[in-house]
Amino acid sequence: MLMGEYSHSLDTKGRVIMPAKLRQDIGEKFIITKGLDGCLFAFSQTEWFNFEEKLKTLPLSDKNARNFVRFFLSGATECEIDKQGRFLIPNNLREAANLEKDVIIIGVGTRLEIWNKEIWEKCDEEISADEIAENMANLGI
Repeated sequence: MLMGEYSHSLDTKGRVIMPAKLRQDIGEKFIITKGLDGCLFAFSQTEWFNFEEKLKTLPLSDKNARNFVRFFLSGATECEIDKQGRFLIPNNLREAANLEKDVIIIGVGTRLEIWNKEIWEKCDEEISADEIAENMANLGI
């Protein structure tokens, strides 16, 4: 399971180190794409296949479904971890998530999220444990 929070920096070529604790679960090759809330999502190849299968079931006749599929697939790209443990984040995805220098990589179970450090810190401050507790029943937890 992908979990934890890790702080890293992009190098001048747009590469970032994949935290060693996450490498085994994410794999040497993985998929990264635009995510929600201003971050990027990274999926292992197995989890990406599962996600793609769900996307294939969405109705083409539904405009929201088409936009959902476009959003996730248009920026999706396969990444590979190099011998130094780094992977390249393509420019279009760095721009989409406002990644400039300092990044935060968080594990959220089946995927990773890659955040601009400042945006993550603001988002993290807004997360209220009390609000989450109130909504747990609605989420089936």
